[in-house]
Amino acid sequence: MKKYSTIKDIANALNISTATVSRALADRCDVNQETKNKVLEEAKRQNYRPNPIALRLQNKRSKTIGLVVPEFKSSFFPMVIAGIQKVMDESGFQLLITQSQESMEVERRNLKLLENNMVEGILISITREGENFDLYQELIDSGIPLVFFNRVSTKVVASKVVIDDYRRAFFATEHLIYSGFKKIYHFSGPKNLIVSSERKRGFVDAMKKHHFEITDNSIMTAGVFMDKGFSAMQSLIDKNDIPEAVFCFNDPTALGALKAIKEAGLKCPEDVALVGFSETEIAQLVDPPLTSVEQPTFEMGETAARLLLKQITQTPPPEVETICLLAKLNIRKSSINTHKG
Repeated sequence: MKKYSTIKDIANALNISTATVSRALADRCDVNQETKNKVLEEAKRQNYRPNPIALRLQNKRSKTIGLVVPEFKSSFFPMVIAGIQKVMDESGFQLLITQSQESMEVERRNLKLLENNMVEGILISITREGENFDLYQELIDSGIPLVFFNRVSTKVVASKVVIDDYRRAFFATEHLIYSGFKKIYHFSGPKNLIVSSERKRGFVDAMKKHHFEITDNSIMTAGVFMDKGFSAMQSLIDKNDIPEAVFCFNDPTALGALKAIKEAGLKCPEDVALVGFSETEIAQLVDPPLTSVEQPTFEMGETAARLLLKQITQTPPPEVETICLLAKLNIRKSSINTHKG
């Protein structure tokens, strides 16, 4: 026995066409009230439920937003999602969440999935592998607006929500310089991401401003995860090329570096000071507590969601815009120079 009936079941029971049933359920004026009442009564009797996909096709509205994030390993993206979800709940939109697993190919599949599910717009933070810019443009051209956040595309015209990665990296590096550290290194992020190049540029410019030497080993690519930060620091320790301080691309790489420091019998910040970026929840819980750049993750989600809803609901759609949110450096024990003064 079926749990729910179909339009065809109602039509057979009443000996009328499926087209008439469909028009009656849609409350069309070309169906008389008596027929409408019979259809509604029969639909209730048969426990009829409308097909959501059919309704979307009929109304050309899905009230659904798609989201693509690279990973869930850190607390960064869940906090952004919380901000997005708040706005969507308030606006009566559903949120369909997908994860690209830092893979361009998986990201493409996710975007196609969202398109096939008739989402009205897409929020996306791109993978560390790079940009599917051809597909981004294809979606925009087909009438599906995109809003990028945190990790953004440089090759399509779309709204973006970012922070000033360059300035915050510059200030984080200057904090280490003003703290009295001399041999300062940078563990950089994936080369394909704008945030990586901007944080690296901030580090380099701060070092140059204060006339600090930048050697071949001063900048090491360490990726985005803890194991890469561990490997990068361990390789320096093995080569006996131990910096006094390291500005890391994000908190996970800083925490990986901290693990390597401790396993080598060294201390932080006495032997190696650390500064992270992105202010994960664990930053305040490790020993020593980690100095980190705090990004407004919840606000980033809210802002990106509102930008997308504007693109969807306003006629004509507003011009694309880039919103740069404020961040701040939270100084903790991991970067305090115990030898200064």
